[in-house]
Amino acid sequence: MTKPRFGRRSRFALIMAAALIAPSAWAQQGEPAPKPGKPINAGDVLSGELNAMKGGKKSKRAATYQITSEPRRLPPPNGLCNLETGPETFQLVTTSDAQAAQLKNFIGKEISVKVDEVACAQDAGQMSEAVITKWSVVTKH
Repeated sequence: MTKPRFGRRSRFALIMAAALIAPSAWAQQGEPAPKPGKPINAGDVLSGELNAMKGGKKSKRAATYQITSEPRRLPPPNGLCNLETGPETFQLVTTSDAQAAQLKNFIGKEISVKVDEVACAQDAGQMSEAVITKWSVVTKH
């Protein structure tokens, strides 16, 4: 009842399936788990590239800035912000026009800020993984 080529076709299908599945299984075994970043606490310095982000309402554009850095762990209870390695993007919240003007000169450049308060991003509209609410620019002398 079966055709004579049925056995060849089924063996070919089995070989092709094994050839496609085996490399992905080996790749998963060889990858080490990512390590969490080093911790960042109040008073520590965070360095990275400063980016300007568009944000705010049309009537009043809020200055929003973001630092892209290496992964960092936040102090408890925030921890890793539900990420494997910790946040890499940190939003700088400006509280005055003076702070915004100070950051404007560093857009697209490497910057270091002293972190006084940091937390995981909570709002759905935030593009950063963590938010720094109190900070000051560290200058090199």
